[in-house]
Amino acid sequence: MTAIRLIVGLGNPGREYETTRHNVGFLWVDGLAREQKLSFKSVSKFHGLTARGQLHGHEVLLLKPQTFMNVSGRSVGALAQFYKIEPAEMLVAHDELDLPPGVARLKMGGGHGGHNGLKDIIAHLGSRDFWRLRIGIGHPGDRAEVVNYVLNDPRSEERELIDTAMQQAQGIAHLVIEGKSEAAMLKLHSA
Repeated sequence: MTAIRLIVGLGNPGREYETTRHNVGFLWVDGLAREQKLSFKSVSKFHGLTARGQLHGHEVLLLKPQTFMNVSGRSVGALAQFYKIEPAEMLVAHDELDLPPGVARLKMGGGHGGHNGLKDIIAHLGSRDFWRLRIGIGHPGDRAEVVNYVLNDPRSEERELIDTAMQQAQGIAHLVIEGKSEAAMLKLHSA
């Protein structure tokens, strides 16, 4: 695996979405930035907030698209093109309905699973071959309820589980950045 040059956290901009299930990608990237003492600044040509710094000896860009979830690809595509970052050099952190709260999984490639942020990124990159950090938020049980579910805050016990999973994922970030995906998956998936 190649080293990671770009880490994207998916979410929706605006205070009203800040703590919703759909914004766990933002929250995870915020945690990474805090830990590394990096600060985000708005860059209009990338339609997002970016931070740049040395993470575990590697130059890494962090990105939080400010386009709203379903057009995240516009932001990711613009930044990737500008810095000539290949899909395989990207990690996208996002909420995952198919995993329960408390579970985080790392995976390379695959479909979008109905996730509009991923769908748009795949469309803009013309590739599915980027890394995903899937942060479990659980499923409401009824497809008709999904939109309402992801745009609301998790219950407090779910929030605790999600926070734990995000901390476990922070613990393997250095392995992912260094390109040691097998070790990262082994550690995260057995947590």
